[in-house]
Amino acid sequence: MTTESSQQLPAFKGLVQETGAAFAAPADQSLFSSMRQAGIDWPVSCRNGTCRTCIGQLVTGEVAYDIPWPGLSLEEKRDGYCLLCIARPLCDFVIQRT
Repeated sequence: MTTESSQQLPAFKGLVQETGAAFAAPADQSLFSSMRQAGIDWPVSCRNGTCRTCIGQLVTGEVAYDIPWPGLSLEEKRDGYCLLCIARPLCDFVIQRT
């Protein structure tokens, strides 16, 4: 008898600072996808990290990217800017529109 155990990745808590909208943000999907599933409106266009339409700024929290260099400068990354269409959460976070 073989038993498969699937590990479920954590879901973090996301919050949009301006509206107070809270949502679940699974670690294996983009912030934008999580927001969309929660019915939160956020601008997006290319969905691959190049157009910058979805840019936001983390007030708290941290994200990761699957691509080595998303369309952000080092200064923007340092200042907490992220591209929600390709950013995955690493912990609970608060985001604001730029």
